[in-house]
Amino acid sequence: MPVGVSETSAALLRRVATEGYSFVRGPAMRDMLTPFGTLADWPAFRASWNSLGLDRYMADGGRYRRRRHAVYAVSREGPIAREAHQPHYQSLTYNPLHGGIERWFEPVADETGRSVCLQTVLAFSRACFSELAPETDTWRAEVHQFRIEAHDSAPGRPTPEGLHRDGVDYVLVLLIDRCNIARGVTGIHALDGSPLGSFTLTDPLDAAIVDDRRVAHGVTPVEPIDPSHPAYRDVLVLTFADAVRWLGSPRTS
Repeated sequence: MPVGVSETSAALLRRVATEGYSFVRGPAMRDMLTPFGTLADWPAFRASWNSLGLDRYMADGGRYRRRRHAVYAVSREGPIAREAHQPHYQSLTYNPLHGGIERWFEPVADETGRSVCLQTVLAFSRACFSELAPETDTWRAEVHQFRIEAHDSAPGRPTPEGLHRDGVDYVLVLLIDRCNIARGVTGIHALDGSPLGSFTLTDPLDAAIVDDRRVAHGVTPVEPIDPSHPAYRDVLVLTFADAVRWLGSPRTS
């Protein structure tokens, strides 16, 4: 077991290994993150979601999703290094709504990329996913900051592509903030479409960990509770893919 993975983390990993996913409440997630660093700059980290750029690739014409993106090279034991800014790509197989093209999003701000919060979550993810996939020496980690805005006339859709897989090995979804919204239920399904479970990320640090090779996931639209006030759902999404396999995979379908 990697250094720093607690008994609680080990239980989480057993569930991911057996069921393909796990849902973790914020207090437990905070405890599991502690061996990997601090969340000392959480206020600034959370506030960085206020400066996300509009996602201009929305095939449904929506203007309710804001995001930033970054890529990191994560070796099993060495440093976690940010790579040069690059596009996000998914094949049509995994994302028939937005796949098949290179999508260039605004980069994660430098200070956010260096934040102790992000470094702590990346280190925790490396330990967990390396335990689940001991054959992987280097991961390609993509960092996504998402804000889904909800309006009375247009609910926000956290997953406009519907029930889907991301085309990676593992996914961590971490709730950063949830303001004046209802719904946003996460559903997990087996690859044959049968439902496996559902839950709602309601409090900061509530998290979902998904084996993307074995299950699909989706989130119901979010709606404002009080339409006269801002309403949004902020999440951090980390995807981890075996770097060797990812580099060898086709980019044309």
